[in-house]
Amino acid sequence: MKLALAQLDQEAGDVQGNVDRAAAAVADAASRGADLVALPELFTVGYFAFESYARDAEGLDGPTFSRLADLAADHGVGLLAGSHVEDLAESAEAGVDVPAAEGLANTAVFYDRDGKRRAVYRKHHLFGYESAESRLLTPGDAVETTRFEGFEVGVTTCYDLRFPELYRELADAGATLVLVPSAWPYPRVEHWTTLPRARAIENLCYVATVNGATEFESATLLGRSTVYDPWGTTLASAGDDPALVTAEVDPERVDAVREEFPALGDRRE
Repeated sequence: MKLALAQLDQEAGDVQGNVDRAAAAVADAASRGADLVALPELFTVGYFAFESYARDAEGLDGPTFSRLADLAADHGVGLLAGSHVEDLAESAEAGVDVPAAEGLANTAVFYDRDGKRRAVYRKHHLFGYESAESRLLTPGDAVETTRFEGFEVGVTTCYDLRFPELYRELADAGATLVLVPSAWPYPRVEHWTTLPRARAIENLCYVATVNGATEFESATLLGRSTVYDPWGTTLASAGDDPALVTAEVDPERVDAVREEFPALGDRRE
């Protein structure tokens, strides 16, 4: 399977322009033969555009989510729609199971090649350090995986990388590929390159991190979107400029590594 990570530039609060850039990246990835495309965390509003969260939030059937679903269907690719700000009350009114009756969530959606919503992940661990995220948003509590091209795909978001128990829960659910949409800023470069590699090694699975590449007033996202294999080896990576990172990934590789080095079977509760 060919995986593409769209490391996007973003403009704070410009949802239309940011989605247009994402659409161009998805089209580019599809033209290169990508089967699955992943977009960054809150690429729609820009992570640090906190004043835009409430203004641009919508339910899962809202116009931004719907356009992203159409992108997947139009290009015939699986799409991890980074994340957008979800209005939980609007989703609940539409019959969607939500963690709270009201509030906002940092929500990533996995769409299949036909544009159907296959999995929803609401960020579990909300960042509080010099960030308004933990004040403005409601954390998620569900762990879902979805089947795609032989992989069991799981999703976590950015700060979640610091909490290995979440990845072990995904491994227990059968995940063989974990996508990590992020908005990771300077100066924590070493953390960004170390944590996902560790999560891949610990769980003997692919981990793919897709970051933004843009400068906000208060922070600069450091890019470096990367695909790690089940040994923690880097398969493909970018620098800190906008880029499309592509790599061939193979579900049988996960089975082979886990058979060769069956560490997960040696766990003690």
